[in-house]
Amino acid sequence: MPVINVKMTHEDGGATKEQKEKLSKGITELFAQIFNRGASSAVVIIEEVSTDNYSVGGKSITQIRNEEKKQTSI
Repeated sequence: MPVINVKMTHEDGGATKEQKEKLSKGITELFAQIFNRGASSAVVIIEEVSTDNYSVGGKSITQIRNEEKKQTSI
């Protein structure tokens, strides 16, 4: 049974239930098409990560977003 993990940042309230369902369905269909395997066995796990818990270059995404907002408001 394939397990497909999707991690994304939780921003602006996060993905809606409908968006997650569409993403899961699309990933499952694509997996089945590419690997020629039944879609009914594919498990999709969507994990939303707080921007405080995700960093790039030593800065949290929250910090990066705040810096970007300050720069655009100048």
